[in-house]
Amino acid sequence: MRVERVKHCDDPQRVVRQQTILAPWEETLKIRLVIALLGLAISFAVPSLAQQKDTVDPEIVQQIRVLTMKYEEAYNSHDAAAVAALYTEDGALVTTHNGVKHGREAIAEHCAKIEFQFWHANNLVKTVDRVIAFGNEIRVFGRWNCAFKDDAYTRNVEGHYLWILVREGDTWEIRKDDSHEVSRSW
Repeated sequence: MRVERVKHCDDPQRVVRQQTILAPWEETLKIRLVIALLGLAISFAVPSLAQQKDTVDPEIVQQIRVLTMKYEEAYNSHDAAAVAALYTEDGALVTTHNGVKHGREAIAEHCAKIEFQFWHANNLVKTVDRVIAFGNEIRVFGRWNCAFKDDAYTRNVEGHYLWILVREGDTWEIRKDDSHEVSRSW
């Protein structure tokens, strides 16, 4: 950095003009710093604005927790028809090992034959971690844990799930259930 001072002839102590001249690399660095700070400020502002827009009414969150409890109750009772009734008519169940099941009938058949008869699934517990409004839909992100009996062994399996819910009349129904296994214990 170079500082240029011009002094008045009558008074050598008095500075009339002071100009700071930056080297080209210092000028570039200063511009980059300003841009980086501006980007940082925007990155903090945008998520907070998005969260405000997607906030879900606490009453709706409670309704979703009730839906989750109904799902657990039907599943743990091995009531495939009751599980399927919680889905929309064209609902989709994305399974870890058996592909996608479309419609209530296919979902009920999958639960009855695979989940309950083959795997002997029980003790399903689902937690609701995050609820987001997305247009007319609600997206629910959470974790699940379930015990499966495989021959002589019982194993606990954990995973994550995403529900896409829509309102049908005065109830919420599952349009899509996408669950993925993340860990097993034998």
